Amino acid sequence: MSVDPVTLEIVQNAVTAVAERISTRMIRSANSPIVKEMEDCSASLFDSRGRLLGESANVPMHLNSLGVCLQTILDEYFPTQTWRPGDVVITNDPYAGKGSLAAAHANDFLTFYPVYLDGALVAFTGLMVHHLDIGSMWMGTRGWGVEIYQEGFRVPPLKVVEEDKLDDKLMALMLNNTRVPDILENDLISQISSVQTAGEDLLGLFRKYGTDVVTDCFDELIAYSERRTRAAIETIPDGTYSHEEPLLDDGAMGGPFWLRLKIVKKGSEITLDFTGTDGQIQGPINSPLSATYSAVYYVLRCLTDPTIPSTEGCRAPIHVIAHEGSIVNAQKPTAVMQRMVTAHTIVDLIMGALADAMPEKVMGDSCGCGYNHVITTDPDTGGRVVFGESVPGGMGATALRDGLDVMSSHVTNFRVPTVEATEIESPMMFLRREFREDASGPGCWRGGAGQVTAYKVLGETPQLHHTSQKSKSQPQGFFGAGPGDGGRWVINEGMPEERVLEYAIGDMEVIAQGDTVTHHGPAGGGYGPPHAREPRRVQADARDGLITLATAETVYGLRLDPETFEVVENLRST
Repeated sequence: MSVDPVTLEIVQNAVTAVAERISTRMIRSANSPIVKEMEDCSASLFDSRGRLLGESANVPMHLNSLGVCLQTILDEYFPTQTWRPGDVVITNDPYAGKGSLAAAHANDFLTFYPVYLDGALVAFTGLMVHHLDIGSMWMGTRGWGVEIYQEGFRVPPLKVVEEDKLDDKLMALMLNNTRVPDILENDLISQISSVQTAGEDLLGLFRKYGTDVVTDCFDELIAYSERRTRAAIETIPDGTYSHEEPLLDDGAMGGPFWLRLKIVKKGSEITLDFTGTDGQIQGPINSPLSATYSAVYYVLRCLTDPTIPSTEGCRAPIHVIAHEGSIVNAQKPTAVMQRMVTAHTIVDLIMGALADAMPEKVMGDSCGCGYNHVITTDPDTGGRVVFGESVPGGMGATALRDGLDVMSSHVTNFRVPTVEATEIESPMMFLRREFREDASGPGCWRGGAGQVTAYKVLGETPQLHHTSQKSKSQPQGFFGAGPGDGGRWVINEGMPEERVLEYAIGDMEVIAQGDTVTHHGPAGGGYGPPHAREPRRVQADARDGLITLATAETVYGLRLDPETFEVVENLRST
C-alpha cells in the first residue's frame, strides 16, 4: 500500500461524512413531505473517472444506481473533458443513453457536480432525490401506466448549471410541467446547492493532504473493498444455484409473471443470470437495468460483509446477465414507475437461490414493496395534494434473530413518517396504526410484524392508488419456518358498505370523501422450525399482542395462561 493506513482511514471516513452531509442538507431544506419526512434522497461521491468512493446511509435503490447513471453520462453525453468548474448536470430519464442504465424512474432526479482543484478534475459529487410531482398522468404517478410517456416529463442529461450560471429556461420548462411548482422549485434548488456545497467540503480534504495523497487513497480504498469482497465471495461454496419468484401473484393485470435466476459462483467471482425471466409487460413494474443492478449490489453487500467500505471495488467480482426487453432490463417505451415491485422481488429471489449455500447469511422473504397514496383536493386551499407513504411491513427472520417489525425494507429503507406530520401535510385522519396479530411467519425466529393502518379521507374527489405484494405467494420462511401473511386492502372496513379490494396491486381506485382505507400489511417469513423457538420469546409475543394464545398452542406447542402468559403445558413432546 502506497499510503499511510491512518491517513487512509481518515480519508475514507471523511468521504462518507461528506456524502452524509449532502443528504442531510437536502432533507433539512426540502419542502416535499417525501423528502423532509421520509428522507427519500441519497448521495454518493466519485473519483474523476466516475468510480464510487463513498455514500450516505439512505436508499439502496438510489445509491447503487447513481454511479451507473454517472457512467452513462460520461460515456454518452458529457465526457470528462467537456465538464467545466461550476457545472451541474441533471437528468431523470430512465432511458438516457442506449438502454436503461440511467435514472431508476422519472420522479428521481439525479444531479452531478464536478470538483476541480487548480484546474484539474479530481472528483464528482452526486445526489438523487425523489420529487413529488413531475406532470405525470396521475399526481404521484402511482396509477397503472403502460408507457414511459405517462410517467411525467423526462430530462435527458443536461447542464442545469453551466459554469455557476443557472439555466433559467430549463428550470422554467421543468416548473411548467408540475402541479406543485413552488415545491419543485425549492427542492430542485436545494438539490443543486447540496452537491455544490459538497464540492467545497471535498476540496478541504485535498488541500489538507494534497492531491497525490488523496487520489492514492481513493485507489487504495477501491482496491481494498475489492479484495475484501472477493474474500467474502470465496467463502460461498462453488456451484450453480437457482430460484424463481412470482410478480403480481394474485393475477392482477394478467399475472403472475416470473423472475427466474441462476447463480454461478466460482472462486471469487459470482454471476447472476436472469435468463428465463418473463418479458417486460404493459405496466409500471418493469425494472430498468440500473434498478436491477441496484438490487443485486444491495443483496451481495448484505450477504458478504456490510463492514466493507462501499466503493466501486465491491462490484468488480459481480456480473449480471439480464436480457434486453425482460422485466429486469426494461426498454423504451415501457413504463417503470413501480420498478420497486420487481427490485424487492429480486432481493428475495437471490436470498432464496443462496439459502442452501449460505444458510447463516440469508433471511426469509420480507414484505416487499408497498405504496399507499391518495390524491385528493384540500377543502381549505382547493389545491390537489397527495397523501402518500411507502408502506412498511415485516422483514424476514435470519439465523440469529427475528425479522424487523414495520420497516420500509431492503432497497427502500425509508423513514416512516409520524402520524402527526402526515396529518399536517394531508387532508386525512389516522384511525389506527398498530402491529398485526398472527401475521408474522412462525419459526425459531419469527418474521417481522406487519402493521394495520387505517385512515379517513377528508379531502374532496379522492383517488386511491395502492400497491402491495405477497398476497398469494406469501413471504416464504426458510428451514422449516412458516410464511408471513400477505395482507389485504379494505375500504370502509366494519361498515355496511365494506369492500375488500380484489388485487393487492391495482390501478386508480375511486373512493369518496369520508371513506376509510385500511391496509393489513404483509409480514416477514420466519427462520427455522417453530417448535425450536424459546418459550420466553413465545410468551413475549403473546404478551405484546403479536400472536394469539391459540397460535402459541397450535403453532408453537405451548399452552399459556391467559392472565400471566406463563407456560401451562408444553405440548412439543406430544
